Amino acid sequence: MAAIPRARLLDLMKVQCQIFSTTYNPERIRMGNKILRQRLKGPSLEKYYPPRGPTILTLEKEFKSLELETINEEADWREEHLEGQPETTRKGCTEEEAHAASGNSADKKDKKGK
Repeated sequence: MAAIPRARLLDLMKVQCQIFSTTYNPERIRMGNKILRQRLKGPSLEKYYPPRGPTILTLEKEFKSLELETINEEADWREEHLEGQPETTRKGCTEEEAHAASGNSADKKDKKGK
């Protein structure tokens, strides 16, 4: 029994792929087509979780035209908590950046150059 030539088998594969609308890949390289053909999971995951309720900030922005006074307890607590701390523990520029801005870095360069 004679073996079928590889070229003829590849032609057959190409025709099969055209008929069944699949990707012709004779080298069998991993291309991710199986994953890319699957349905996206994002929309179904989004539907699974309930929608977020309104927050104080969103309500404040929504009803800004009515000039209502809002009380944000979390923000108030944060401000009170930060008042007791020194300025250095707050976020902002580091000590090195503060020294650089005040001009002390130029003195250091002069000393290194001498």
